[in-house]
Amino acid sequence: MGVLSDDLKARIRAVLPKYPRKQAATLPALHLVHDQLRTVSNEAVVEIAEILDLHPSEVFDAMTFYAFYKGEGERLGKTRLWVCRGLACMLRGAYELIEHCEAKLGVHCGQTTPDGAVTLEFAECIGACDGAPACLRDDVHVMDVTPEKADELIQELRRK
Repeated sequence: MGVLSDDLKARIRAVLPKYPRKQAATLPALHLVHDQLRTVSNEAVVEIAEILDLHPSEVFDAMTFYAFYKGEGERLGKTRLWVCRGLACMLRGAYELIEHCEAKLGVHCGQTTPDGAVTLEFAECIGACDGAPACLRDDVHVMDVTPEKADELIQELRRK
């Protein structure tokens, strides 16, 4: 038995008609698996490849091209907190904000808190320059983030 549930496989197959070729559904398939399992193991890569009629190396290549996905031996926390370090955010204190979040969470960027609650990461740009410095809490923008606002956000994330 594989790591992908029948339901998850069905959800991957359900997106296939939206694309001209199965290969074009590689990223959506990876997102579906990653969102549910919080990682994409090597076995999951093989199963995705089978569904998409690809070689596992093709799925793995797509997955590792993007820093978004966590692979074998890595796992996202319950919540993903991205701190933008694009130019606008950097000029308005993103590096200091990253250091503050690292100290508050007790982890470095790219790591997950020991309780598995939060994975802290940086992003090159999240498209929220007008609210710099900005963060993404999973897929939700948080704008004008001060250290105090970051503390509140972190407390909220830990309560989830």
